[in-house]
Amino acid sequence: MVADLKTGHDLVKEALANSGNDEQNNSELDEIKQSDQIAETLTHLQNVIENNARQLQKLRGELKEKRESLKDMFASDAKLAEAEEQSKKMTDELRQQKARVQSSPTTLALKTQLADLREQQKEIEETLNSHLLNYYQLTNSTSFDTSDGDQWDFKIVARLKNH
Repeated sequence: MVADLKTGHDLVKEALANSGNDEQNNSELDEIKQSDQIAETLTHLQNVIENNARQLQKLRGELKEKRESLKDMFASDAKLAEAEEQSKKMTDELRQQKARVQSSPTTLALKTQLADLREQQKEIEETLNSHLLNYYQLTNSTSFDTSDGDQWDFKIVARLKNH
């Protein structure tokens, strides 16, 4: 029995002798295993993609059916159609009444007065802006005292004009 036991030295020699063959065999086996794993993974991935694509097609079909059913429900509802018709009539009547009010002499006069007031406001704002800018240039201050003792603040704004 003792004769059958190999020494550590014998085992190392044997391992070194077989290592060249084993490494080559192992690398070939590793490449085959890797190739098989890649092929298996690719097949699995293709199956998953196909299943998802089929599910997506099915869902799209179901969605289309449901949208059409919903559209048909709205189109076939008599009360809804009647309400929409009444709404259209009321909208038309509303437009006509607004046009009547818009064209009345009183409305036209008020619009003219508003335009005049806006023009006056614009002129006064431009004059005031000019005076405030002059005041700022003279005093380097963005506030001024009023005749009744209040203090009003203002800010300087620069704008580019289009050419």
